[in-house]
Amino acid sequence: MAENRPLYMGPRLKRLRRELGLTQAAMAEDLGISPSYVALLERNQRPLTADLLLRLARGYKLDMADLAPDDGEDYARRIGDVLRDPIFADIDLPALEVADLATNFPGVSEALLRLHGAYTREQQALAEQRVDGGEDVNDPVAEARRFLARQRNCFPALDARAEDLAAEIAEAGGAQEWLRKRGVRVRFLPPEVLVDTIRRYDRHNEQLLIDDTLDAASRAYQLAIHIAYTALRPDIAQILRAATFASQTAANLVRRALAGYAAAALLMPYDRFARAVESRRYDIEALGRQFGTSFEQTAHRLTTLGRPGQERVPFFFIRVDSAGNVSKRLDGAGFPFAAHGGGCPLWSVHDVFRTPGEVRTQWLELPDGQRFFSIARTVIAGGGSHGRPPLYRAIALACAAEHAGKLVYAGGIDPRQAQATPIGVTCRLCHRATCRARAVPPIGREILPDDYRRAAEPFAFGES
Repeated sequence: MAENRPLYMGPRLKRLRRELGLTQAAMAEDLGISPSYVALLERNQRPLTADLLLRLARGYKLDMADLAPDDGEDYARRIGDVLRDPIFADIDLPALEVADLATNFPGVSEALLRLHGAYTREQQALAEQRVDGGEDVNDPVAEARRFLARQRNCFPALDARAEDLAAEIAEAGGAQEWLRKRGVRVRFLPPEVLVDTIRRYDRHNEQLLIDDTLDAASRAYQLAIHIAYTALRPDIAQILRAATFASQTAANLVRRALAGYAAAALLMPYDRFARAVESRRYDIEALGRQFGTSFEQTAHRLTTLGRPGQERVPFFFIRVDSAGNVSKRLDGAGFPFAAHGGGCPLWSVHDVFRTPGEVRTQWLELPDGQRFFSIARTVIAGGGSHGRPPLYRAIALACAAEHAGKLVYAGGIDPRQAQATPIGVTCRLCHRATCRARAVPPIGREILPDDYRRAAEPFAFGES
């Protein structure tokens, strides 16, 4: 009977379409069906026929194994994670019932996951409002981050165009020579001449002016970012035209992010970089020396390796200052970091300022049992001359624990046996009762009086 069961794989089809950078209309044209039928397939309102499965495999050069119908197992795992939420603590939920729901009712499973996702975001927003006054839902920074997250910080068309251009630049003898042949002169000038500007393009005289106190990696990046803004302008504009933003500021922030993405793709072309990543086992410092890039540039590039068929380990990336302010965040690993408010102080990204320049590794475990592996280190911006103090920030990369074995930093440790640090998303959403680092009590928990007993933890709270 199982062999004749209709094949529903809507979420997987939707992910595949997005990874390929296709609209429903474009995929429909490729498969010879209507856009509305693609929409029905993605919503699990129609099963995927054997004929369509073959068209997908042939049309997009996919291995049939990549299209195997294991969404039921995926749903079962994800629903199991959801049902560990404290809100369901008093309900008996046998694993067999969860598996039956995931296998036989994929539409209901997807609805439950979306509903819980919306509930979690609402709870998080409430927590953040109580912690620091909250944030406007139309905040352009948050909107730009959501756009990049929806795309998994991967833009295959931009990567392909940058890869071709990188080869052209290399053949010309480097970025400066490539620009010179196009009539643009590159000049490196002192900061006092540039008046606190690290890069400026003088259109009238066709000159690219760059701060001469920048290190080699930063100089190369400024050359690449200029090329991205000029030679790759149409490619960036095409991506922006396909999206809708609530404000021009959000669009400008995304445009800046795409230019930075393209610059990194020029310095670290996808195919060559992906192969180097495998051979060097994600050694960020070694990769930086190979490509002439900084630790941060290289770590950032690792978050973009999601090209269909050439995917590498998915990472979460964050950059914070010593006060804990987040200035950059990219999520390709499903790491549930708090959008606002304080992060967990037990995560080493907040501690690396004590050991500047040293790579710190850490196994992390969230309250729901998810495990991650983290790499953190300080990086420096500015400070290229006397009187200009360097600005220290901390960056961290985190990947799911099951991927850690591919990283040189994990040292062959079995993720299942690794001693992990228990952390939370943020104190307001963390229900760990015995955390001494807690700053505020969690939402929905009653704080117990301590007239006659003071616990070792900051708060003692009753059961929800």
